[in-house]
Amino acid sequence: MKLLMIYSEKFAYKTNIKNLESAKKYEEEKQIENTLVGFIQVEQKDEEDISKVETKMIKNLKWAAKKNDTNNIVLHSFAHLSMSKADEGITKELFDRAEQRLKNSGYEVSQTPFGYFLDLDVQAPGKSLARVFKEF
Repeated sequence: MKLLMIYSEKFAYKTNIKNLESAKKYEEEKQIENTLVGFIQVEQKDEEDISKVETKMIKNLKWAAKKNDTNNIVLHSFAHLSMSKADEGITKELFDRAEQRLKNSGYEVSQTPFGYFLDLDVQAPGKSLARVFKEF
C-alpha cells in the first residue's frame, strides 16, 4: 500500500469522468474543511493480508489526524502512486471497513466517489507533518 496523507484547510472535489464500469453513475460536489485526506493506493500484494494492511492504514491516518489537530478524515482512492493495483472490489471493501472503524473511533469520515476522476481543490498549509507518505 502507498498512502499519501495531506492535511488540508480546504479539500473540495467534483465528479468529472467515470473511469470504472462498475461505478454507479452520479454527480457529486463537496467541500470539507480542516481535514486529513488519505490518497490511497491499494496494491495487488496487499490482497494477501488485507486485514493487516487495513490496520496499518487506519493507525497511520489516526496518527496524522492527531498531529494535524483534526477529527476529519477523507479516504480517496488514488491509483497513481504505483503500477500495481489491487482488485477494485477488494479496494472498495477495504475503504468501507476502514470508514466504519474510524467512525467507531469517533472520527468524521467520508470517501470521495469511487471509480471517478475528480476535479480537486486542495489547500494545504506548508507546515511540518501536513504531508506524510507511507509505504507498507
